[in-house]
Amino acid sequence: MTGNKVLIIVGDASETVDTLYPYYRLQEAGMTPVVAGPEKRRFQMVLHEIRPGWTITREWEGYQIEAEVAFAEIDPADYVGIFFSGGRAPEYIRDDPDLIRITRHFFATGKPIASVCHGVEIPARADCVRGRRMATVAKCRFDLEVCGGIYVDQPCVVDGNLVSGRTFHDHGHYMGAWIELLRQHAVGQRPKAAAGAA
Repeated sequence: MTGNKVLIIVGDASETVDTLYPYYRLQEAGMTPVVAGPEKRRFQMVLHEIRPGWTITREWEGYQIEAEVAFAEIDPADYVGIFFSGGRAPEYIRDDPDLIRITRHFFATGKPIASVCHGVEIPARADCVRGRRMATVAKCRFDLEVCGGIYVDQPCVVDGNLVSGRTFHDHGHYMGAWIELLRQHAVGQRPKAAAGAA
């Protein structure tokens, strides 16, 4: 275990608020967010919202974000947790074999995982949601359920090491629960003397 690093998974068209809210919350909690993408480069984020007169989500360009590491370079053992951001990116990056490898590691080891909105498409594709209770945006309910997951329409769903919310409107509800799991896990991974001195 290397410190308190936490992966934030992105690609082009990751949702801006879905990505930046956990990024800064992790910093506030004394952890180190590490943005990871299919390549080590700058990615274009978007803003997603259903506006009056529309029945589907509209999309605008948001901020850009730099991925510090590519999926292929990641040893997931170096990270205490992972966050799957929303937006359209998960649909396009979920088949990446290294992302699937990374995702399966966090589920297999019981490390803290968080997902919001379309983020569910990644653990669903990695065959990690069978029997797990999760929140997601309603239009991704099928993606979750067809892969064996259990859809829950609540702003915060905690199922063991897995914490999820429906959309960015739920960040204030589920993020605290995930941060707390990360704190507990990080303390549990330290040598006993260090944990007692904290």
